[in-house]
Amino acid sequence: MKTLYIIRHAKSSWDYDVSDEMRPLNKRGLNDAALIGKELKTLIKPVDKIISSPAVRAHSTAKIVMEHLDVDKSIFSLEPDLYDFGGQNVIEVIKNCNDNIDTLMIFGHNHALTSISNLYGSEKIDNLPTAGVVGIEFDTTSWKNINVGKNLLIIFPKSLR
Repeated sequence: MKTLYIIRHAKSSWDYDVSDEMRPLNKRGLNDAALIGKELKTLIKPVDKIISSPAVRAHSTAKIVMEHLDVDKSIFSLEPDLYDFGGQNVIEVIKNCNDNIDTLMIFGHNHALTSISNLYGSEKIDNLPTAGVVGIEFDTTSWKNINVGKNLLIIFPKSLR
């Protein structure tokens, strides 16, 4: 079995004159990331690997969630290919993960993450909102062989506020 947790970055700020990749989280984003981290701590199995887009808003979301999960920072890495809005690069990252990893968590961007959630999940969603999480379990021993799996959870921060 392989388990994938897909997390969209939390709400970012447009108040700064910076490139898209450098946009920070706003106050709501900081709060929502913490809410999601607290909620996931009680719901998910131990994570073997966490990968994030290097964009500031995704990386910051990952750091906040990781603090709540009490995971070892050695399982975390940044992956430039997760700074992808279409999804093909994200799928390649997932499918090329080492099969020793049973539970993977990724942090990235829309529209890629909504598309991947709908492509691989058993439940369709209209949109993965900022700081939204989709968990999918696959009946396979290899990431290369993932196909449609079973949704374990769908959490939107609005439902936690």
